[in-house]
Amino acid sequence: MLAKSWKKIGLFILIIACLWNITAKFVHKVSFSDNLKSTIKGHTEQVSEEDEEKK
Repeated sequence: MLAKSWKKIGLFILIIACLWNITAKFVHKVSFSDNLKSTIKGHTEQVSEEDEEKK
């Protein structure tokens, strides 16, 4: 029985995996403003470290 329907089972598993992946991306979505703030913070820290090394 399993040998006859392996394509259907594989397709079903593939569809479930794709839906799971899409759902996980929507749930753990990072907002643009949070991403921008963290980028600015990291860049500011990097510039301040470079200034301290020059002194």
